[in-house]
Amino acid sequence: MTQVISALSEISDRYEALFVDLWGCVHNGVKALPQAVTALLQYREQGGVVILVTNSPRARQGVEKQLKTFGVPEEAWDSIATSGDSARAAMFRGVVGEKVFFIGEDRDSKFFEPMNLIENPANIQCVPLDEAEGIVCTGPFDPTDDPAEMRPQFLYAKQKGMKFLCANPDIVVDRGDHREYCAGALARLYTEMGGESLYFGKPHPPIYDLARRRLAALGHDVPNDAILAIGDGIHTDIAGAMGENIDSLFISGGLAAKETKTSHQPDDDALKAYIEKEKSNPTYTIGHLR
Repeated sequence: MTQVISALSEISDRYEALFVDLWGCVHNGVKALPQAVTALLQYREQGGVVILVTNSPRARQGVEKQLKTFGVPEEAWDSIATSGDSARAAMFRGVVGEKVFFIGEDRDSKFFEPMNLIENPANIQCVPLDEAEGIVCTGPFDPTDDPAEMRPQFLYAKQKGMKFLCANPDIVVDRGDHREYCAGALARLYTEMGGESLYFGKPHPPIYDLARRRLAALGHDVPNDAILAIGDGIHTDIAGAMGENIDSLFISGGLAAKETKTSHQPDDDALKAYIEKEKSNPTYTIGHLR
């Protein structure tokens, strides 16, 4: 059974680095969560390294700008690994072809800006579905739409053997008090319909490889048992940590706040029932990062 703690400081001296989720942990999609920011600042002041590991489909620079608008200070973290960077690298290596059908909001068009780190990148072109070799998805066209509305297009794509590149494996996020669908909801539907979806964010290995490279670039060689993953996604943050054999801190007051009956801290019985139902095993649990 997971160990419920009341503050990160209770366990932080056991770890040299943190892999920290953003949405639902450090901010709520609208503004920074002050207690979480304070906890990260204190951890870094004690010599710890903070890598923000996010399923955002944006590049690292885009997430940095977003954090500033939310009020998350640069002093709270050392580096950022995004699902978007992992997915973009794969796209420019041509994993879904050069002619792609893009699913996402207009603001995510920067996903297609060139990556200088890729040698001989594929010449990516956004085309209509009937001209495409594959699909690239940063999220729904409208995050409030039911993913099932894409069934006709997905049926056609599956019949054509198109691969679906998912830049954000999250199913849903809470923007303030409103829940929105993410690219992961569309990728799940495409897979359920018999199509092939490619994932690059949590809980899949590519983003953890990127996070470790971010650590190495800072001059830190940190073993698995000295890394703690923090997040509110039981199927992303916690499942990913379990797959990578690193300890995890589950934020029960995020996506699972209702199921775990979390206000300040989770209800013990509700937490146990939720973890058993999801067949998960977070090392620690806390209501909110603090």
